[in-house]
Order: sequence, then structure tokens, then C-alpha cells
Amino acid sequence: MSLDPARDPLDVDALLDDRRTRIVVCCGSGGVGKTTTAAALGLRAAERGRSVVVLTIDPARRLAQSMGIDSLDNVPRRVEDVKGEGELCAMMLDMKRTFDEIVEAHADKERAKAILSNPFYQSLSAGFAGTQEYMAMEKLGQLRARDDWDLIVVDTPPSRSALDFLDAPKRLGSFLDGKLIRLLMAPAKVGGRAGMKFLNVGMSMMTGALGKLLGGQLLRDVQTFVAAMDTMFGGFRKRADATYRLLQAPGTAFLVVASPERDALREAAYFVERLAADDMPLAGLVLNRVHGSGAAGLSAERALAAAENLEERGIVDQEDGKVGGRSSSEAPSSETPASAAPPSSEAPGSSASTGTPPEGPEPAPAPGSAPSAADASADPAVERLTAGLLRLHAERMRLIAREQHTRDRFTALHPEVAVAEVAALPGDVHDLAGLRAIGEQLAAAHGTAGPAGAA
Repeated sequence: MSLDPARDPLDVDALLDDRRTRIVVCCGSGGVGKTTTAAALGLRAAERGRSVVVLTIDPARRLAQSMGIDSLDNVPRRVEDVKGEGELCAMMLDMKRTFDEIVEAHADKERAKAILSNPFYQSLSAGFAGTQEYMAMEKLGQLRARDDWDLIVVDTPPSRSALDFLDAPKRLGSFLDGKLIRLLMAPAKVGGRAGMKFLNVGMSMMTGALGKLLGGQLLRDVQTFVAAMDTMFGGFRKRADATYRLLQAPGTAFLVVASPERDALREAAYFVERLAADDMPLAGLVLNRVHGSGAAGLSAERALAAAENLEERGIVDQEDGKVGGRSSSEAPSSETPASAAPPSSEAPGSSASTGTPPEGPEPAPAPGSAPSAADASADPAVERLTAGLLRLHAERMRLIAREQHTRDRFTALHPEVAVAEVAALPGDVHDLAGLRAIGEQLAAAHGTAGPAGAA
């Protein structure tokens, strides 16, 4: 499958070379290659002279392996063996550690200790719904504020929906502004006897019901947590809003990553529409794991017909009505008239009675002549192997046709989206050379680099 030449492909190198581009966000549904794409973009940008940090949220640690790093954590690690004058660092988000850093940075020592030791906080920071996405936004804001790198490449979390990354700040804000949180905060805000009276009278029914549902100790942990975090809630919302505005800024570019499959491209189309609705800058679509064939001229139908010929030893596609697949049992019978039998000429050194062929090499058939019966009587094992390969080719051609159809549906709905394709690879990328090859494929979509090698 190849890009429509009438459409402008995605110019990845122009995007990476533009010094005004400070953040590239790779987003899309799970399992489409966001992490590998982000790493390949980061490596290519660094080798073209940028100072880059790649932030991944992928817990599989494939990024560390492909970049030759023993492990990644919440601290950027320098990647060695990068060609060119640029610099590349990589890190993997530690959700809980990032949350702890926020608490330590925005609360006094005594309050921070109380929060970090609170059981409800420990559960919230480790696995509350949306916490990972929100902490990714927090870490992005921290990296941008440090200004140590002129390009940040973000690999968004492997969420159920690609939209979770954008929705996380609003969801956390809704949680912090929710009625339950405000009720739990009320006693601490009132204070003194009035606060105790409010707690005993105004909240007795609610806390009693929650205590039965959640357990009295958990409810007390939540109330303690809310009281300690009260002064920080406004800071969470403020930073979330600031990062959201940063994502809308001209220096940010979103790349939607998808595979040429119906569900992945449907999610990609939804994301494209959401980015447009939120006024976020979309650079284009990276269509990953695209299949191709070096024998695209042989259609699936012709490959299947040829396979059936070999399997059934039929006469389809035989030229001039000749049957090339006849076996020795189909030789002329003894009843064949002598005039129809081939003439016998006993050349010196031959034995007519035993049928021994004359010594020396057999003459080669004339160019363009039809194969003889002996030539066509191939080894059955070879015929079966050939037929199997033909059927595999037919399946590949049908897969390519499905991918092309799915891609055409996306581009018909979103003709304004520039596309870069990356060929399907035979295995996972496990080193810088593999990442470099993917970067070359991304650049080759716009004709700025040579062919990227095998798919």
C-alpha cells in the first residue's frame, strides 16, 4: 500500500527541524506502536541536531531496551551512540513518584509527611482512575518548565481510550471540585466547636452511610487526606489548566498513530475530530505496520488459480492446448499405431532396447518453447510448496487490499490530514538501528530520505 500521490504526505523532517516545535505528542489507541514511533522521532530529531527528551508511559520497558539503557525511571537518562551533534535523553513516567514530588514541592514538611503516609493517598497515587494520565501531564509541564531540552516527545499512556490523556485534567478537577470532596472538607474549613457540631449533626447521616459502605477507618483516612490536601487542590487545577493551554500552543504538534485496521483508524478519526474541537494543533497521521508485497503484479485471483493448477494437476493456463502435467502412466499405449509412434534413430553410443539415453548433455529447449512433459513433471513436494507459497501470496494481497480500503475511508473523511506510512517489520525493534530505520521510513514519506530497507 502506498500513499496517494495527489495528497501531500507528512513532512516529518520539516516538523522536527522547526525550532519552534517544542513538544510532539504521539497519541492513538493501544497497541499501534506509539512508543516505538515516539522513540524513532526522538532519535531522528537528535541526530538532526535537536536536544531531545522522550517521555514514555509504556510499562513494558521496550524503549529502554531499544535505546541501550538498562532501565528507565522518573529521571531523564542520556542515550549513547547518537550520531550527529544533538542529544537524546529518555525517561519513563513513575506515576507515584511524580505525585510524591508534587506533594513535597507544594506542601510544608509536616503536611507533606502526613499526606505521604496517609493510606488513602497511597491508594490514590498508585492506581486512582486517571491518575496516570494526569501525572503524565504534570511531568510534561515540569520538563517544559526546566527548559533543558528544545524538544519533548511524549508517548501517551496505553489507555482504554486515546482521549483519556486530554480528559485527565478535567476529570481530576471534577473530582477535586465534587460534592463529596467539598462535604469532606467542610469540617476542617469551619473549625473549632462549630466544625465539630457540623460534623456531628450535618454529616452524621452521610458519614454513617459511607462508614457502613466503605468502613469507618477508610472514611477517616479520606477526611484526613482531604484536610491535608486542601491547600494544594487549587494548585492541581492551576497546573492542569496551564498544561492544557501548553498543548494548545503553536509550539505543540500532535501526531496520531494508528495501524491500518478498522478499529484503530476509527479511534484515530475520533481523535482527529476531538483535537480540532479543542483547538489543538494536529501535524498528521502516522500509519504504522503497513503491509506491502514485492510481487504486487500477481493478483490474489491469479495466485489462487495457479495454486489450484498445481494441486489438482489441471490444464488451466496451459498454452496452445498442451498438457504439461501428464504423468508417465499417461504415455501412449501399446495399441498406438506404429505410424503415430515417435521415430527411433539409434545414434552411436545409445541403446534402443534399454532406453538408455545417449551420453553427454541434453540440448536446451529453444527460447519461448513450451515445456515438455518431462519438464512439467516436477517433484510433488516442490509443487505442494509452490502452491502453498502462492496461497500465502494471495492472502497477503487480500490483506493489502483491505488495508488500502480502510485507509481510503479515513482519508475520505479527513482529506486535510497529512499521512506518513511505516512498513510492517518482521519483528520488534530492539536497538537504535531499528529506530533509525523507522525514522528513515517516516522521512521517506515526503521524499527527504532514501528507502528504509526491508519491511
